Formats: sequence, structure tokens, C-alpha cells
Amino acid sequence: MGVADIIPGVSGGTVALLLGIYDRLITQVSTVSSSIGSLIRGDFERCKQQLRSVEWSFLASLLLGIVAALLLLASWLRTQIHERPVIVSSAFFGVITVSAFVTRREIRKWTPLLYLTFGLAAIATFSLLGIRSGSLDDPTAVVALGAGAIAICAMILPGISGSFVLLMLGLYDHVITALEQRDGSVLGMYAIGALIGLALFSRVLHTLLAAYRDLVVSVLLGLMVGSLRVLWPWPSDQGGLENTSLGTPSVDELLGASIAALLGGVVVVVLVVVVARKENFDSHDALEMPK
Repeated sequence: MGVADIIPGVSGGTVALLLGIYDRLITQVSTVSSSIGSLIRGDFERCKQQLRSVEWSFLASLLLGIVAALLLLASWLRTQIHERPVIVSSAFFGVITVSAFVTRREIRKWTPLLYLTFGLAAIATFSLLGIRSGSLDDPTAVVALGAGAIAICAMILPGISGSFVLLMLGLYDHVITALEQRDGSVLGMYAIGALIGLALFSRVLHTLLAAYRDLVVSVLLGLMVGSLRVLWPWPSDQGGLENTSLGTPSVDELLGASIAALLGGVVVVVLVVVVARKENFDSHDALEMPK
């Protein structure tokens, strides 16, 4: 998820949905958010109950992995994006394409309404991702807080890239530079904004998933498919992933990008197979356990 969040056009939420931990993640974050609300209201007993029900080891493991990826790989990945934009964007184009194909199984039964919702979400995302802004070198604290809140909401939505949201706001380079320089004051402002946005948005998303899961997943799939605009490899060599205009490749570029996309897709398929086998194995063990 950390690697995905660094790449504009790829979302950590996509990885969570693909690996089958998305609902679990949203539920846990929503529970933490609810406990904070109980604490603010002075309902300490309910706050304790909610905190006891949180899977802290699960959240800590995810957070540790995400932070490690951000600190260790942010600079290297940005270099790859600028020096090898076609290969990087092609690989992730394949990843997202296969992810969307696999994730469609999350919907129990497709209906005309769900197809319509999926199509509208994909078209809207495709169109909105064409909007870009210039770069901001020295944003105010309020801007950083707001950007952190908006970006984290995007990061937990499959298909909506928090990195690309930062890119559209003109703050992507500012955040990556702060990560490279380990600038705690700047990163702290973004982190506080992210915590606020996560606390507010996760509860809404958890409620919607519980009540209208198939409809919400169809929207998320539309977001994933629409986000492919950012990862279209051409003309990525003329501005990297920051360029959302659409072009056509040469024969050599098409061959190289096709291989990268194929390998990216293979990675996703392997991950899905591994997870599926683990789930089947755990289910088999559970059935054989004596009652």
C-alpha cells in the first residue's frame, strides 16, 4: 500500500481491495474514529470498549509497512517515474487493469443499476483526472492540513490516487522533498490533516459499505478504471505521470510497454492466487477443527 500511495495514479486502497483486507481496514479505522468521538463526548466506558475491539496488531503492521515504503522508496520511485515513465506507467497500468478485473468478483450480482453506476463513476473519474495545477513550493499550514485530509481520503479509495490529488493541488514535489529530507515539521502538518480526514471519512465509508456494499463497490471499480487515464503510458515521456493527455505509441514503445504491463498483470495474478489459496487453506482447517 505504501508503494502504491507513492505512485500518482495508483491507490493504496486498490491494493487493500485486491488482497481482500479493504472492508477490514475501513472497519478498524472507523472503530478508532468512533472511540475518539466517544472520548470527546465524555463517554469513557464506551471509548474503552471500542478501543478493546480494535485489531491493533493489524493496523500497526499496515502502518509500519506503509511508513517504511514511504521513507525508503519515495526518492527512488520518483527517480524511476521521471527517468523511465513509460515502463513505470505501463507496469502499473497492467496492475490496475488486472486488479479491476479481479475485484469485479466482490459484487455478488451485477444489475443494470450497478453497470450504470460503474460507467458513470469511470467517466467522471476519467474526466476529472485531466485537471492539473501548478506546483506550490511553500504552502501555508492550513493548506498542508487541508491537502493531507483530502489526499488520505483519496488514498483509501481504490482507484483514486492520493499522490495524484497532491499533484493536482501542486503539492506532490513538496511532500516527496519533505520525505527525502525527513522534515518532521512539514510531514507533521500533512499527517495531522490526514488523521482528521481519515477519522471523518472512514466512518461515512464504513456506513455506506455496510448498507449498500454492491453499489459502493461498483463506484470503486469505476474509480479504478477511470484512473487508468493517469497511467496511460503515452505521452508519459513528455512530462511523466504528471501529463494526463492521451497519445499513441510507436511500435518499439508499444512492445516495451506491453511487456511491462504484462509483467505487472502477472504480479497481480500471483498475489491473488496466493491470497485465494491461503483463504481456502484457512477455511479447510476451520472445517476440520473439532467442535
